Amino acid sequence: MIRTALMLAAVVTLAACGDKPQTSTGAKRDTPAFEGTSNPYNAPGWKAGDKTAWELHLKSRLQNGQNEYNRIR
Repeated sequence: MIRTALMLAAVVTLAACGDKPQTSTGAKRDTPAFEGTSNPYNAPGWKAGDKTAWELHLKSRLQNGQNEYNRIR
């Protein structure tokens, strides 16, 4: 009885150490940011793949929304 319980505990302990396969299909990192995503939360008016529009949007966001010096005045 005790021997069976010890064997069961050893099997459960060793089963927890198994390595799970990493087959998730996460975000692809080999494409440029301006290529866009397929989610519905993109900025309005921005088209995926337009590099100049992407750079202008980032510049505008930096100057208008994330520049604390401009926001305080």
